Amino acid sequence: MRTAKILYKDEEAGVLTQHDDGSFTFRYHDTWMANSNKPGISLTLPKIEQEFNSKFLFPFFYNMLPEGSNKQAVCKLNRIDQDDYFGLLMTAAKHDAIGAVRVVKTEKP
Repeated sequence: MRTAKILYKDEEAGVLTQHDDGSFTFRYHDTWMANSNKPGISLTLPKIEQEFNSKFLFPFFYNMLPEGSNKQAVCKLNRIDQDDYFGLLMTAAKHDAIGAVRVVKTEKP
């Protein structure tokens, strides 16, 4: 199982988890859900539900991934398998993502 913090404008909005079976869960934090001024991170992950489940990486996050030669370069330089979308997401969307959302790997204690 791997997890990443999902930051919206540098505030932690929730957690994205890849389970051992390859499925994914995105969960908004309780404090994010309780604050009516905090928006949903995307139209496909609205704040009307606290937890979302999918057999595949959610399209919102998949569309944050680099493509083509950029994907090849990132994978080669970081030694990431090209089919490891979660690993690629945590690397590519950590610092410089388009939009307000960033993905930061959760460090194991």
